[in-house]
Amino acid sequence: MTNDMLRASRPFLATIFLFSGLCAIADEVPTKSASTGSKSDPASFESTVRPFLKSYCTKCHGADQQKGERRFDQLPPQIHSDNTLVDFQDILDQLNLAEMPPQDARQPPTEESRAAIDWLTQQIAGYHEARQTTDGETILRRLNAREYRNTVRDLLRLNMTMFDPTASFPRDQTTEHLDNVGETLVTSGYLLAKYLSAADHVVSKAMTPATLPEARTWTFRDRFRQQPEIDQVHGRTNGFSHITLYDVVGADKPEGAYGPILAFKEGVPYDGIYELRIKAEAVNRLHPYDPKFLGTDPAEPLRLGIVAGNYLAGPLHKPQPIEPLLAELDLADESKWYTVRVWLDAGYTPRFTFRNGLMDVRSLWSQLLKKYDDQFPPRKDSGIVEARFNAIKYGKLPQIHIHEIEIEGPFYEAWPTDSQRAVLGNDWGDVQKSGVLSEQVMREHLTTFASRAYRRPAASHEVDRIMQVVKSRLDAGRTPLEAYTDGLKTVLCSPNFLFLEGRGSVGEPLSQYALASRLSYFLWSSMPDDELRGLAARDKLQEPEVLRSQVERMLDDPKSAAFVEGFLDSWLTLRDLGSSPPDRSKFEEFYHYDLGQAMREETRLFTRYLLDNNLSIVNFLDSDFTFVNKRLAELYDCELPQGSGFERVSLTDGRRGGLLGQSSVLTVTANGIDTSPVVRGVWLLENILGTPPAPPPPNVEPLDPDIRGAKTIRDQLSKHRDVASCYDC
Repeated sequence: MTNDMLRASRPFLATIFLFSGLCAIADEVPTKSASTGSKSDPASFESTVRPFLKSYCTKCHGADQQKGERRFDQLPPQIHSDNTLVDFQDILDQLNLAEMPPQDARQPPTEESRAAIDWLTQQIAGYHEARQTTDGETILRRLNAREYRNTVRDLLRLNMTMFDPTASFPRDQTTEHLDNVGETLVTSGYLLAKYLSAADHVVSKAMTPATLPEARTWTFRDRFRQQPEIDQVHGRTNGFSHITLYDVVGADKPEGAYGPILAFKEGVPYDGIYELRIKAEAVNRLHPYDPKFLGTDPAEPLRLGIVAGNYLAGPLHKPQPIEPLLAELDLADESKWYTVRVWLDAGYTPRFTFRNGLMDVRSLWSQLLKKYDDQFPPRKDSGIVEARFNAIKYGKLPQIHIHEIEIEGPFYEAWPTDSQRAVLGNDWGDVQKSGVLSEQVMREHLTTFASRAYRRPAASHEVDRIMQVVKSRLDAGRTPLEAYTDGLKTVLCSPNFLFLEGRGSVGEPLSQYALASRLSYFLWSSMPDDELRGLAARDKLQEPEVLRSQVERMLDDPKSAAFVEGFLDSWLTLRDLGSSPPDRSKFEEFYHYDLGQAMREETRLFTRYLLDNNLSIVNFLDSDFTFVNKRLAELYDCELPQGSGFERVSLTDGRRGGLLGQSSVLTVTANGIDTSPVVRGVWLLENILGTPPAPPPPNVEPLDPDIRGAKTIRDQLSKHRDVASCYDC
C-alpha cells in the first residue's frame, strides 16, 4: 500500500500506518544505522570524540599504557564489532558516572563531555538498532493470544461473550510494547499443550448441541436466598420474597452487589439465546437523606445490570474472572415486568447487579443509624445484626427489588447453527439423522475448512495428512463424526493455522493470500473474510483501487475495533491501565464507578473519531473535544452528557485537550500512589516523541541529594539536577 494511496484514502490512517505498519514489517526491512547522517557519523567522531579521547583518555589507555586492558587510541569511527561496542560502552559508562578521567587528572569542560556522551549514546543506539534487522527475511510469527481468539471466533462463528479459549495461555511477551513481533512470540512446549486443549474446546463448542433442544421455561419467585451476611436479616424483614440489591459491583465489601438465582446455580443446559422476564422495581430513589451523604443522584434512574456467572468459577455473589454485562435496564419506581434476550453459555446463570448503587452499604448502615438516629425505633440490643435489621427494615436507602424471574430457552437464529455450518456446511442435518459420513464428504469439508483456517487454499498433500488422522480414528473404532471431529482439531493444531504466512525469500513479493492476511490481521486482528480471500484468488488485491476500497470496507466493519484497541494498548501502553490501581481508601470512586474502563473507553472513542472523520493528527496533542460519560464528566468538571453512555463534549479547559490531558494516560503513567515527572517524561519521550532516553549506566547507586528546603517535586528535581553526574539524565 503506497503512501500516496493512503493519503488519498484516509489522511489520519496514513499516519497510523506509518507508526503501526512500520512496526508490523520491522522483521523484514533492513534498518539503517542511526549513525548515518547524524551527529554520530564518522566525521563527527574525528572532530569531536577522537580529540576528546586524545586529550583525556589515551595517556592511560593508549600505545604506551593500557590500564584495565583498555586501549582507546585506535578506536574506529564506527562500531563494526562487539569488541568495539564493549569499548564504546565502557567509555560512555565512565563518563556518565563521572569516574573518568580520575579526580587527580585534568578534567574536560562540561560541553566537551556532553558532546562525547551524545556521540557515544547515538552510536551505540544505532548499532543496536541495526542489529535488529533480519536482512529482509521474515521471522516466522505465530498468532498472539488476541489474534488466536478472534480467528477462532470468525473461523468457527462462535459467540465468545463468555468463552475465552486463551484464558490459560501464557501471557504474550512484548517488544517496545508491541505484542505482534515474531522474535518475541516464542512457542513453548507448555503453549503447544494449551493449543491441543483449546482445539478440543472450540471444536466441541462449535458442534454442540448435536440436535435442536426443546425450549423450556424456569420460574423463580418467593424463596430468594442471598449471601449469608444479609440472609438472616432478609428472612426477618421480607421472608426472602425478593432479591435486594444495595451496592455497586466495585464496592470494597459488597453486601448486596450481586443478586444470583441460587436455585439455578447450575445454569442453563445449552449454549443459546435465552429470554429473561424480570419483575423488578426501583425502591427509595427519592430518599429522605442527603444525596452527598449517600453519593447518589436522585434524578438518575436506578439501573439494573445483568451479568453472567458460573458457580464453578467461584461464589455467585462475588466477582468472577469472566462476567460480561449482558443487558442494562433503567427501572421505574413501581414494580414492572421487563423482557430482554441474552446469550448464555451452558453452565452459566444470570446474575443481577445495581449499576449505580451505593458505594459501601455496610458502612452506610452504621452511619445512617448515627446520623438519622431520630428516624429509627429503639434497638433491642447493640449488636451488629440488630443494627443491620433496623437499617434495612426502617431505613430508606436506594435499592432494587426483584420479585420474580422467568427464563425461557434456548432459542437459535437458525438451525443448524452458524458454527455447525462452518464445520459441515449443509450436511449437518443429514449426518445427525443417518450417522453416515463418507470419506469423500469428509475430505471435501476438511479441504474447505483447512483452506479457511490456513488463510489460503489447502494443498492436496496437506489434506492427505489430515485424512490420515481421520482414517486412523476410524480404524480404531471411532464413529465417522468422531473421526471427522479429530480431523478438525488436527487443522487447528497445524503450524499452517497457528503461524502467519511470510514471503518465500528476500526480494520475492508477498503472495496475494499473504497480503490478505497482513491486511486482515492489521485492521481486524483476525483472519481474512470471504471477500478478501476471493480477491486474493483472482489476483486483485495488488490493484491500488481494489486495495483502497478494501481498506475503507474493513475500517467500516465493527471488527476494526480490534485495530484501535490493539494500537492504543501498544502505543499508549493502555493494556497496563489498572496494573497499579489507586488506593481504594483515597479514591473509592475509581472502583465505584469503574473509572478504569471509562478512561480506556474515552481514549478509544477519541481515536476512533479522529480515524473516522479524517481529523488532523494534531488533535492527539491539542483538541477542543473529548468523549465522556457522566462520571468522567464530573471528574473533568466539563459538560455533562445527556444520556448515561459516552458522548462527544466540548472542552473549555485547555489542559484536558488531547491525549496528555486524558485520565487514561495520566493514570497509566502513575504508580497508584503518586505521580512522577520523571516517569511521565520518559513515557512522553518514548511514546509521543519517539526519542527514548539512553539507558542508565550499570551499577549506579541511588543518590540522596540534599533536598532541604524543597517543598514540591519540582523543587526536589531541581536540587537533584544540581548534582553534576545527574544533570544529563
